[in-house]
Parts: sequence; C-alpha cells; structure tokens
Amino acid sequence: MSIYQSIKDNIYRRLEEAVNEAKACGELVFEECPAFVLEEPRERQHGDLATNLAMLLTKQARRAPREIAEIILKHFNTENTWISSWEIAGPGFINFRLNPAWLQGVIPEVLAQGDKYGSVNIGRGQKVQVEFVSANPTGLLHMGNARGAALGDSLASLLSVAGYQVEREFYINDAGNQIINFALSLEARYLEQFGQEVEFPEAGYHGEDLIDTVKRFIARDGDAYLHIEAEKRREALVRFALEEKIAAIKETLEDFGVYYDVWFSEKSLHDSGYIQETMQILKEKGYIYEQEGALWLRSTLFGDEKDEVIVRSNGLATYFAADIAYHRHKFERGFSKVINIWGADHHGHVARMKGAMQALGYDPDSLQIILMQLVRLIQGGEVVRMSKRSGRYITLRELMDEVGKDAARFFFLLRDPDSTVEFDLDLAKQESQDNPVYYVQYAHARLCSILRQARELGYDPDINPKQEQLALLNSPEERDLLKKIADLPGEIALAAKLTEPHRLARYVLDLAALFHTFYNSQRVLVPDEDLRTARLGLVRSVRYVLANVLRILGVSAPEKM
Repeated sequence: MSIYQSIKDNIYRRLEEAVNEAKACGELVFEECPAFVLEEPRERQHGDLATNLAMLLTKQARRAPREIAEIILKHFNTENTWISSWEIAGPGFINFRLNPAWLQGVIPEVLAQGDKYGSVNIGRGQKVQVEFVSANPTGLLHMGNARGAALGDSLASLLSVAGYQVEREFYINDAGNQIINFALSLEARYLEQFGQEVEFPEAGYHGEDLIDTVKRFIARDGDAYLHIEAEKRREALVRFALEEKIAAIKETLEDFGVYYDVWFSEKSLHDSGYIQETMQILKEKGYIYEQEGALWLRSTLFGDEKDEVIVRSNGLATYFAADIAYHRHKFERGFSKVINIWGADHHGHVARMKGAMQALGYDPDSLQIILMQLVRLIQGGEVVRMSKRSGRYITLRELMDEVGKDAARFFFLLRDPDSTVEFDLDLAKQESQDNPVYYVQYAHARLCSILRQARELGYDPDINPKQEQLALLNSPEERDLLKKIADLPGEIALAAKLTEPHRLARYVLDLAALFHTFYNSQRVLVPDEDLRTARLGLVRSVRYVLANVLRILGVSAPEKM
C-alpha cells in the first residue's frame, strides 16, 4: 500500500473510532456509522483532505452537522496521522491539513518501485476476461471498432496492474446471416470479374476491399470456381476471404497496439453442438417453450420486454442462442468476471443476456457490459462521413495513417464510454499544448531532456535523494506534483474498481499540467547540490509515473520530440 493511501486509511479509521466513542459516551445517537467519504477538496485553501461524515449523520443523530463535527473532533485522535490542523467548514465539512513532511516519503517510494509504481493488488489474482472489438470479419475496422479497441485494451492493462489475471478475447462472427450475405457479395464480385452481369445482393457488402479480395482469389485459383455449383464456389470464396480478413484485422489491431490472447470462433459453437447443449440445459430448467414451431426463451422472467426466439421454426439457432452459448462457455472456462464492450445500439441486448446467464445458474453481476457511444470525426469544422476504401465509413487504418496510433488511442480515452466522442483530426495533428496527447508526451520528453542535460553537465541524476534533501522540496509547485504522484496507486485502484480507464487519461493530463507549471517556475539544474539532487529525484519520479500511466493507455512515452 502506498504512503498516501496508508495515511488516508488511518485517518478514515480514526474518524470511525471517534464517532463510535462519541456514541459510547452518549454524545451522539445513531444505529450505524454511514459510509462516508474522505477525499481531497477541489480548492487548495480547503486543506489536504475533507470528509462529509458529520452531514451524513445528521438524520440519525438529529443534530446540526456542525455540532456533530465538533463532537467528532472532540474524540478524534491525531497521533501518527500526519494531521497538523483541522477546521469545520461550510454546512459541516471537516477539513484536515497534513504536515507536508509526509511528502518526503513519496519520491523514495516511486524510485524504489520504478516502472511498477502505481500497481495495486485489489484483484488478488481473480480471472477476468475482457472481450472487445469482435467485429464481423466481412469488412474493414471502423471508428466504433477503434474506440472499442482503445477502451478494451487499456481496461485490460488497467486490470492487470490492479492485480487481476486478465485475458483479452476477440469473438469471430464467422457464422450466421452475415456470413451468408458475405458469401453472396463475394460471389457477385467474383462473377463480375469474368464479365457476368449479376444483381448485387440487397443486404450485401459494398466495400472496395471485397473486390480486392476477389482479385487475389482469382490470382491464386483463376477461373477454377467459375463453372462449379454455386454452394461450393461460395464456400471457397468465404474460406479464402475469412482467412484474409481475419489476418488483416489482426494486423491492423496489432499496429494499434492491441494483442489478443484468444481468437474465438462462433462457428466452433455450431460445429461442436455446444449451442444445442446449452439450449437443452435451458429447456430442462424450464426456461424454453415451443410456439409456432420455434423455440422461445422466457426472457421476460428477467426483465425483458418480450420473450425471445432462440431457435427458428426452420431449426436454425438465432444469434442470441449462439451468444448465450458463448457466454456460458466463458464462465465454464473459470472466469470470475466477464466484461464485454459493445456499441450503444446493443443496449436492448444487455438485460436479456444477463437474464440468460442467471437462467443458466451464473451470477448476472459477474457479466459486465460496457456500452460505448458513437464517434464523430471532425475536420475543418465539419463531420467526415465517407471513406473511399470501405465505401461507407472511415477505417481504423485510415485514422492511424492520418494522426498516428498514439493520438487515436488517447483521444478515444479522454471521454467515458457513455459520451459521444468528437474526434478533431486537425487538433490531433497539432504540435501544441492544445493537443492533449502532444501536451502529455511533450512533458515526458521534457523530463528526459532534463535528465540528459544533467549528465552532460557532469551531474549524476540517478542518485537517490536523502531525507534532508527532500525536505527542500517545499514550493507550492513541488508539493502539488508530489501529491499528484502519491495519488497514482489510489487512482489505479479506483479506476479498476469502476472499470474506467478514462480516469487515467485525465490523471496524466493533470500531472503533465502540474509538471509544466513546475518547469516554468522552478529550475532543476541549480548550483545548490542538495536542492538539485532533490529536484532531479522529483523529475525521475514524474517521468516514471507519466510513462507508467501512458503504458496502461497504450500510448508511447517519447524521450525526444
């Protein structure tokens, strides 16, 4: 546990003890101590930490919150808490000020842990699966896939540094209606290459990439499939195209910094009989009934608006049936928590999927579904809508070619998933402080530059400062930086608990801003050896923290810019 977290935990316990002591003395009457907050106030003048405990006790204690606060403080023991003073503020907040000497322990902690600093163990080795992107392998990856890739990959990294055993998975939709339409589209493009006039499928895929795929198929096999039965031709085309498309998806995602542990085939669920087996389990549990020749899941039992068809009257399983079987398979593999990242258009599917897991005997809360809103690309103040390559949408590859991997990932992670992202292409390419990714990366490069300059001047930046040297870091800018660095383990624990990696994007932006303020007001390479050594220790610590957080976000930390 970090120094700062230990201090906060200690003060939290002392507050609980004070309240219970006041109750034992008969000065406060309440049934149980509420779950209160101890956090940093927004305004520096309000102290280092503040609690709302007194206000939360008002209803139970039947007293004014400021009176309750006075009673709490009367019984509050400050020994070994680092608290130097307190005050009752506003409607009843208790504000604490800490002896700034506690900050002297931050730099030694960071330097001792290095690239491991910030890691926590709230997960305690629990197995967690994060499934994300899972795009249909019928075309190119688009902006929604790109946002899902940045979110899912950074979430998996976040959970890993928080002590979870994480597995990244891509679900390949290589069965069902989309593959039938894919086959018909490929066949139409194939026959067109041989001069035949073909009516293109109404629900077909129009991207130019399909024409390129068909041309490569012909380059390999010529007209070998021109005069054979249509079903065999389609099978050969789909087999070739799926292999090519999945390889292209994998390559694009790896260029985006995303590597999967498992690529899971939907077709394998059909071929193995796993879907039928899952349906039989639900039938035996009484959750499936037959109507009009089809099989229906009683999903209304779990809050759905209507029951859902899972096997059509023609005997074919629906996508929902395959999805139920797939999620059963996940839990059968021993994951204690399963996280899916879906587009917001799947919101109606959430309750029924959780209900299906409950019907199978799993805890529905073990399945977490993060819904993600749309992405709007803006260029020249206008929305960019079309792509020559895909025929419909801007692809992830085109975005990376335009702004690079780092800007793409960082911009997607600046907002929580439930917010629409307006991705400004012009801003993402700017080399200015207005560009958030440039602003953060420039801070890291500037930190590295200071360390290089120190070596060039004959100083050793790797010397660990002594306590008496660290005591010299007492300017407001230095203290703000130290407090922010000390926050990281707690920020990671909270972000992991809430599954919100965007909190770290905000954190690293704030840290970069504090460093730039420090850099503009304080010199590091000063003549005074003790102060210089302390500030070089601070620079090294900030560099570690910036690099560690950027690594979680999948963004590079350049040493020069």
